[in-house]
Amino acid sequence: MKTNQILVRYGELSTKGKNRSSFIGRLRDNVRQTFSDIEGFRVKAERDRMFIYLDDEAAMEQVLARLPRVFGIQTFSPVTQAELSLESMQEAAMKVMEKLDTDQKSFKVSVKRPNKAFPHEKPEIVQAVGSQVLRNYPGLSVQMKDPDIDLKIEVREEGAFMMAETIQGAGGLPVGAGGKALLMLSGGLDSPVAGYHMLKRGVRLELIHFFSPPFTNERAKEKVFDLAEKLSGFGSSVNLHIIPFTKLQQEVHKQVPDNITMTSTRRMMMRVADLVLEETKCQAIVTGESLGQVASQTLESLHAINAVTHTPVLRPLIAMDKLDIIETAQAIDTYDISIRPFEDCCTIFTPANPKTKPKLEKVEYYENFVDFDELIREAAAERETIKFPRAKAAAFDDLL
Repeated sequence: MKTNQILVRYGELSTKGKNRSSFIGRLRDNVRQTFSDIEGFRVKAERDRMFIYLDDEAAMEQVLARLPRVFGIQTFSPVTQAELSLESMQEAAMKVMEKLDTDQKSFKVSVKRPNKAFPHEKPEIVQAVGSQVLRNYPGLSVQMKDPDIDLKIEVREEGAFMMAETIQGAGGLPVGAGGKALLMLSGGLDSPVAGYHMLKRGVRLELIHFFSPPFTNERAKEKVFDLAEKLSGFGSSVNLHIIPFTKLQQEVHKQVPDNITMTSTRRMMMRVADLVLEETKCQAIVTGESLGQVASQTLESLHAINAVTHTPVLRPLIAMDKLDIIETAQAIDTYDISIRPFEDCCTIFTPANPKTKPKLEKVEYYENFVDFDELIREAAAERETIKFPRAKAAAFDDLL
């Protein structure tokens, strides 16, 4: 007997009607990409469920640990295959049960028997397997309705398959099913969480980061690399575009009054993002802004910032509390990276008394004294683009 299969349940994908097959196909491709490093990993996608097969049973724990990060999966269960005999089923049941907490739990055996040629009827199988489990786990009690543990057995022509664990998946939609957007990724807490929420709704991401050396250092850039690596672990690779932003930022601070430099800086970022968006064929810009969290995130500030673009700007955190954002950052393992003490280009130039209600016409008036177009085109053209996850070979080469 062996535990080398996983049954995957779709959840929300099952409601997609005539478009279901395209969503399932996207999920299948994402699962294959996520586990491309595991030899002998195979996927079979059906209308109502997906099966994962492993040549090496030892890889099971690794797959079970990573599968909850793939969007589009509601739940999944490891499956143990036994030979077509009651004795083999009893042995397989013990193998399944040994991984579970059975103390003071209720229990039942459920059987499906599509292989009608198997000589034992359902009640026989239930009695043989159930009695074997109860003899070895005296802390269990039998309960036929809503038990804590439901040991499911399916008797097919190729063998008997059983499972008792139901592991929660990430839910949402498979990445890539909802188009592509450009995430403005800072080194802070908010933008990686915003990216996570967009990935969960099936949006593939390109990432853009504004880097202002010597005011921001390589440690700040490495922090962003680590955040990009985390975001690439949710079923889809991502490209990170590093924008050289020093000239633009210095020109803003030279030309625009100190109390509206934050608003003007964000407007320049939007204009650069528009050029990158066009080249990468993205359909929207995503930010980590939350209403009222800082001076640049009031309605008046957002209105002034949005005025430079006709691109849809998506703000998935707009109504979230900071504590909710922190909780999500901790759950997706970006919190410890985000709180590293290396500042990005926004925080190092924060004015002492920024305008919370900047007037659009006033911002435009000061910006009109300089032709920013050439600097914006130059920043977009000179960007550095890095794909994540980074290849292991490349990471090793960096150490040499």
